[in-house]
Amino acid sequence: MRSKRAGLGYLYGVALFLIIWQAVAALVNLPIIPYPVLVAVTLIKIFAAKIAAHGFYSLWRILAGVLLAVAAGMPLGLCMGYFSRWDRTLSPLVYLTYPIPKIALLPVLMLLFGLGEASKILMIFLIIVFQVVVAVRDGVKSIPRETYYPLYSLGARFGAVARDILVPASLPQFFTSLRVAMATAVSVLFFTETFGTQYGMGYFIMDAWMRVNYLEMYAGIVVLSLIGLFLFALIDYLERRLCYWQYK
Repeated sequence: MRSKRAGLGYLYGVALFLIIWQAVAALVNLPIIPYPVLVAVTLIKIFAAKIAAHGFYSLWRILAGVLLAVAAGMPLGLCMGYFSRWDRTLSPLVYLTYPIPKIALLPVLMLLFGLGEASKILMIFLIIVFQVVVAVRDGVKSIPRETYYPLYSLGARFGAVARDILVPASLPQFFTSLRVAMATAVSVLFFTETFGTQYGMGYFIMDAWMRVNYLEMYAGIVVLSLIGLFLFALIDYLERRLCYWQYK
């Protein structure tokens, strides 16, 4: 029932966006803002031949960066939240590096790892990993100490405490941090894909713009938006499955 309601919410959002787009296109009445039906026709016509490969590369880069960020940030956040010594040691480093605009590091990453996939995936990783670390750490720190006592009395080690208490308690804030970071990650990916690659939605959109093909440019923007919508829907689905107690 909740998934059906969420699906209807997404459809409502898309419908409202298309209505606004149609109204703006009619008001401006210039080629730079084409009507959505023309963009849809163009998208259907060129999707398999031109856009599908670019969309796959963009989605792969985002998913790879997210998975790496979760694999590194989740354990680090758990340890910083649970062990005060870890927190005292690593928090200053996190606070110092977190505010650095990650896009400013793109030239450094390209010099170190080249213009290929590694630098683009690492850029996504850097955007997301700090938010994961801070969110998970804060989630663990908010757990009352009394929650641990039953497991302590049974002789539980850190692995059992993390599985039964730390991870479930920090998951809601973890998913919130992913949502916040995802929009920034998609935006930065668009920028990184304009350098040193011939695949990706960023490359496709800028190439269409340079050719003054506004219909293809908007078709690429729509696909990039749909990729973002898919990722947000995936996060919502995982949260409903893994944080099921919040939806009872």
